[in-house]
Amino acid sequence: MPTSGAEGAAGGASPVESAAAFVARETAVACSPLVPEVKLHLATEVTPLWHATEAALARAGVPPPYWAFAWAGGQALARYLLDHPAAVSGKRVLDLAAGGGVVSIAAARAGAAHVSAADIDPFAAAALSLNAALNGVSLAVLTEDLTARDADVGAWDVIVAGDVCYERAMVDKVLPWLRRQAGRVGAVLVGDPGRTYCPSEGIEELARYLVPTSLDLEGRAQRETRVLRLLAGG
Repeated sequence: MPTSGAEGAAGGASPVESAAAFVARETAVACSPLVPEVKLHLATEVTPLWHATEAALARAGVPPPYWAFAWAGGQALARYLLDHPAAVSGKRVLDLAAGGGVVSIAAARAGAAHVSAADIDPFAAAALSLNAALNGVSLAVLTEDLTARDADVGAWDVIVAGDVCYERAMVDKVLPWLRRQAGRVGAVLVGDPGRTYCPSEGIEELARYLVPTSLDLEGRAQRETRVLRLLAGG
């Protein structure tokens, strides 16, 4: 990643302006393989962010750019919503740990009445706003950690979360919260490409997709990915 890009991310502009400028500068507009209907600012083989090391990002004050990749779980969940719009049509949707927003945008495109996209990373928040504009949809971007309190889930009918079971600390934080919400909202839907920490009980499989993936990111050319409904108290 160029030194000028690192300095720009942490420099004199406001945090929101700086993050948005960083996202726009360090990515390219592209579509994920399984969801070609949705355009995103992504790290690709030709962008500086693809080649940036974790150490370089840390020096620039940039968290790991999970938002810059269309992960398999998010792609599968987005595909499911576009193919089964009744799951969200006319409903109020929360996308938890939304990243770059492929699931949020798919929900909006599928006819959701209102979509809230939540991510605590300010760079993800910037990417969400840029990606929503790219696709001509409206998202309410939330940067609060909703799992840190018993959020007012009465604001939503459906909660979606793509690829959140990738590490133990994340699952220990997010899964109990999602389980509680599963008993309060119409549905909690999760995308999972076989992550180690995905629960094996208290789930209902709704669909399964073969998602093309990058060898650099996933170590394989495709991942079999399930869309799951999370059951309360499982």
